[in-house]
Amino acid sequence: MELFENKTFDKIHTTGPFSKGEYENCIFKNCDFSSADLSNSKFIECQFLNCNLSLANLLNSTLRDVKFKDCKMLGLLFYKCNEFGLVFSIEGCNLSHSSFYQTKIRNTSFVSSNLSEVDFSECDLSSSMLDRCDLMNAKFENTILEKVDFRSSFNYSIDPMLNRIKKAKFSLTGLAGLLDKYDIEIES
Repeated sequence: MELFENKTFDKIHTTGPFSKGEYENCIFKNCDFSSADLSNSKFIECQFLNCNLSLANLLNSTLRDVKFKDCKMLGLLFYKCNEFGLVFSIEGCNLSHSSFYQTKIRNTSFVSSNLSEVDFSECDLSSSMLDRCDLMNAKFENTILEKVDFRSSFNYSIDPMLNRIKKAKFSLTGLAGLLDKYDIEIES
């Protein structure tokens, strides 16, 4: 496997097989990896800036200390990534229709991102930050949400009976998202 260190990749466009390798401290800017095969690649301390990774194949990919900023990441199946050392942060990204099913992504930061219809079922999000995120129709079922900060996020619907939410933080305006299943009207 080829090693790439401290390189910047700008405006790369690929929809087929990707150069399998280990990428350390690399920056990917304005790249289009939509539907690309990123399987078995290793990304360590890399940054993806303004990239399109929608529907990319992440089978056995390693994402260790990776930052995604202003990226389009529709339909990504993060549960197919190599779980060992899976650490990343998300800012200003669109992850609609992506899945974190059964992944352990504790202490993860999601900032100003669209997480509509994202599947967090059976995921461990303990101590994560969801800052100013749209969680419209996101799925939380048997999810560990202990110490997760939802205070500035919105459009979520979380059933406290189906999820572990001990010490999670919610704003007063967001409490309605914990009562959706009761079909009650809440007025301010």
